[in-house]
Amino acid sequence: MNKVHIDQIGNKVAISSKLERIISTVPSQTELLCFLGMTDKIVGITDFCIHPKEKLEKKTKIGGTKNLDLQKIRELKPDLIISSKEENEKEQIDEISKEFPVWVSDVKSLEDAYKMIERLGAVCNRLDLAQNTSSSIHSGMDLLYSKTDIKIAYLIWENPFMVAAGGTYINDVIKKLGFVNVFSHKKRYPQITSKELKDCGADFILLSSEPYPFNSTHIEEFNKCCPGVKIILVNGQFFSWYGNRLLLALNYFKSIKTVITAIHSS
Repeated sequence: MNKVHIDQIGNKVAISSKLERIISTVPSQTELLCFLGMTDKIVGITDFCIHPKEKLEKKTKIGGTKNLDLQKIRELKPDLIISSKEENEKEQIDEISKEFPVWVSDVKSLEDAYKMIERLGAVCNRLDLAQNTSSSIHSGMDLLYSKTDIKIAYLIWENPFMVAAGGTYINDVIKKLGFVNVFSHKKRYPQITSKELKDCGADFILLSSEPYPFNSTHIEEFNKCCPGVKIILVNGQFFSWYGNRLLLALNYFKSIKTVITAIHSS
């Protein structure tokens, strides 16, 4: 017997009440499925689904988020595929959805993340746990908010430089922490020049650990490019994984905000 669930792009997805074989094409949502107690139901994950490691080591890999191995997915015969509008390629999802039920998330804000957690909880018959998790994260983020005039540029890539701009989940996290994203007037993940970065007026440049693996060796490079701007390395998973990892992110965000505010005031 099937039950119809509405995904985050408005599709009606008929999902078997005997949900036994799940493929996840989104790392943060794979982690969430495990958190919701669905580890034994997961039969396929992407190469980038790394948390929780001990529960995923023996799962079949079905390619990267942008280059799914559709044939391997077919061989796994899933009851349900969990995907993302942003992280997966539309053409691939459209193709595989002709053969299997596909539930698509669309997370551009923390509010979207709360809804995603709850809707996947309903899909997995774990609604109470999902609602409690969403509520805890929501309350924690609300406690972190206090508006500042601190200007932030959030780098996600080098050669070319790319930043998280308006209309992205990362932008909403920055906003909820009380900071000003100097590139929020641009859309999504634009390429920028070194001159644009130098002239953007940021007080801080945050170098994310993913998708580009910025590390301490890059700090000197950005100090030369943007003299006077403070450079801080940040954990990209906490800023961009929008599932239960947000529970762990709350203390991290608190510490990052404390550090940035202290440096700015000194």
